[in-house]
Amino acid sequence: MKNDIPPQVGQPMSQTRSFLTVALIELWERFGYYGMQALIVYFMVQRLGFEDSRANLVWGAAAALIYVAPAIGGWIGDKVLGTRRCMVLGALILTLGYALMAVPTTNTWMTFSALGVIVVGNGLFKPNTANLVRKIYEGDDSKIDSAFTIYYMAVNVGSTFSMLATPWIKDHVNATYGGELGWHVAFAVCSVGLGIGLLTVGVLRKTIAHVGSPPDAEPLRVKRLLAVLAGGLVAVAGSAVILENQGLARAFVYVAGIVVLGIFAHLIRTSQPSERAGLTAALVLTLQTVFFFIFYQQMSTSLSLFALRNVDLEFTVLGARLWTWSPAQFQALNAIWIMVLSPVLAWIYTRAGSSGKDISIAAKFALGFAVVAAGFFTYGVAGAFAVNGLTSSWIMIAGYGLYSLGELLVSGLGLAMIARYVPARMGGFMMGAYFVAVGISQYLGGVVANLAAVPEGMNNAVETLPVYTSLFNKLGVAAIVCTLIALAALPLMRRLTATHHAHQ
Repeated sequence: MKNDIPPQVGQPMSQTRSFLTVALIELWERFGYYGMQALIVYFMVQRLGFEDSRANLVWGAAAALIYVAPAIGGWIGDKVLGTRRCMVLGALILTLGYALMAVPTTNTWMTFSALGVIVVGNGLFKPNTANLVRKIYEGDDSKIDSAFTIYYMAVNVGSTFSMLATPWIKDHVNATYGGELGWHVAFAVCSVGLGIGLLTVGVLRKTIAHVGSPPDAEPLRVKRLLAVLAGGLVAVAGSAVILENQGLARAFVYVAGIVVLGIFAHLIRTSQPSERAGLTAALVLTLQTVFFFIFYQQMSTSLSLFALRNVDLEFTVLGARLWTWSPAQFQALNAIWIMVLSPVLAWIYTRAGSSGKDISIAAKFALGFAVVAAGFFTYGVAGAFAVNGLTSSWIMIAGYGLYSLGELLVSGLGLAMIARYVPARMGGFMMGAYFVAVGISQYLGGVVANLAAVPEGMNNAVETLPVYTSLFNKLGVAAIVCTLIALAALPLMRRLTATHHAHQ
């Protein structure tokens, strides 16, 4: 096993223990993020008074910033502060961001500034946490795929509990105490989750003491830390301004897209000949990932608002009521399905790898798009099962099941793809570039969701239902097109992968 810094004397080289430590803090970080995501569009529509179209675009822009920031955070982890230190610093800043969301106010700038703090925290946390997993399993492709699939499951353990808990907490506190205080108590719970994650990594810090980037092996340079924090304050202010100005947000996303393509082109052109095939393969798969996350963003936008307006919230069997959810809790279905499916896929990947029959990542991507298409068509036929404009909650379970399997096959292996094809010396930076691509598609997903933005004043479920089902059917067709493109790219990917392995 290769790492950038040597293990400490007496430190056991247990990959499993090291991996579990990183997965645990990731679990609690995702608890905070998805607890906030479950409520944020509803918060903007119901508490801040935004129209659907503005809420979709503001959250799309915020998600874009949240995922673009890791491009810088990965570089800071590689070259400035260290991978491990950035993971911890990012978690501290995220704790502050969710605490600011908990301040009981409807001031738009306060909300946007809190989201800006979350942008900075995520920028430092996300790429460096993923890069630690990559360093733990570096050099073992089958274990990398399996590890990142289980890592992805840890993400969804945290998000399941938070997406079920925060909507319930919001409703309970609002019903008990009134004054819309429940929104802010729920956001406070997200901050507490990050605090638990920090305590966990503090207790288990010895298990990851031997992995990291070169700056982790050096004493902390206070001037560098202060410079990073000062840059973070500027980024918070810039993020708030971008979220307020939709035209600026759109320009930012398009510029980010051009920059990512330029970065890939520059790295491919200036890299060693032995590295170019891997980088080109990573570029092809990253472009496919962009399309996937346009579909993914519907979960917190169009699908979320669909659950609010056109889904029967009661789960019934043969007329007997089993339980009732609030609209925001339906987002937890994604995480629940991923927890169920992740161990199965991880076992399949490991078994196939040990028998020499591993399916290529490119083929998994193509299959993933096909499954996503089936998921959206499931939502699209919801109108056939609707009564007075409300469709069955079981439609959501079936659609999310297909959608989540597709997510595991594409998004769940996106980080593994970077780990497999990108040289170690640019690992953190390229993890960041990958997240920039994801961020761009998150904003585009908000734009797509606005195709189903319900006009102001349209409150009848019978009227809103065809608005949503029309969008879902169009997304199903788009996913089929992506499947065909991914299949057409398979021969190229086979050649690039063969060339990449030949030089390793």
